Amino acid sequence: MTIKDDQIYIDKTLNGDVNAFSYLIEKYKVMVFSLGMKMLKNKEEAEEIAQDTFIKAYKSLKKFNRESKFSTWLYKIAYRNCLDSLKKITKNYNIEAIDEINSNKIQETTDVLESIERKERAEVMKECLNMLPKEERAILWSFYFDELSLNEITEVTGWSLANVKVRLHRGRKRLLSIVKRNIEPELIKHYGRK
Repeated sequence: MTIKDDQIYIDKTLNGDVNAFSYLIEKYKVMVFSLGMKMLKNKEEAEEIAQDTFIKAYKSLKKFNRESKFSTWLYKIAYRNCLDSLKKITKNYNIEAIDEINSNKIQETTDVLESIERKERAEVMKECLNMLPKEERAILWSFYFDELSLNEITEVTGWSLANVKVRLHRGRKRLLSIVKRNIEPELIKHYGRK
């Protein structure tokens, strides 16, 4: 399906064809569920977020202004649902998707020690990313892992383009600082030099 197909199914839904919306659900369910998993780290909660997102999208379809892509509008709804859910959760959550990303990058190797070392670095990176405030963590995820453009992030968050750029820059700097604080001591301990 293309963006034009999205418009066709949106129009059919608005004209009373209840089944037309199921095509949009089928097309975007993986995107919405993946965002829920990345932000909430819980399958049941991610499924609930996905369901709530599509219900809200269906009920608010008349408000979709068509100036942006349907996928961006839907992502924004899902993102806000995730943030609302995170506000309700009192415990800290881990960003385990870093393991998945790094494990995909690890090539098969016979050198077991190299693989273990990479996994340890991935753990450190995951811990460092978890030390960021949730908004900085979310914006870094959106930009680097979900590959949203800056304009799409402005639509999702409601922040100005300048604000998104500043938050992205600050998030990168803070992550770098955290990584240096956590990795440098390990390197010194492991290799015995500064």
